[in-house]
Amino acid sequence: MPNWRTKEHITMALNLTDQDKLTLRTAAYGAITLLAAAGATAGSPHRIATQGSLALASATGPIGYVLAENGKIANLNGKSVAEIADHVLPALTTAMGLLKEQDPAEADNFRSAVLVAVEAAVRPKKGEPGPVMAEMTRKITGALDAA
Repeated sequence: MPNWRTKEHITMALNLTDQDKLTLRTAAYGAITLLAAAGATAGSPHRIATQGSLALASATGPIGYVLAENGKIANLNGKSVAEIADHVLPALTTAMGLLKEQDPAEADNFRSAVLVAVEAAVRPKKGEPGPVMAEMTRKITGALDAA
């Protein structure tokens, strides 16, 4: 009797090409990179990147498997926040569109995983996130919802 809970079975629920998987990883980890770049103004980009990445690592289901895959993600080292945003925000919209076509529940899972990671990344030690982080969170959410 086959084991229906294998990585291959779970990720086969989605018909994703290697390029599709790269788009999903670029979108999710790119959102954290974008926050870290924007958070440099607050002096805490490493904390932002660490907290966001740890949250993404806790994703489950097919999305969790895709996000856990190793592989270089290109174009996340822009010279400015604007350059990173030009690459990441469209990737978020593309990823959501791709997932909505195949499995709306997994699109919701991806959106939730990214937003939990964003929340973990922008949470300050005390108080509320500053205006820069709040605005970047709004832009990331808008890109996710644009699909």
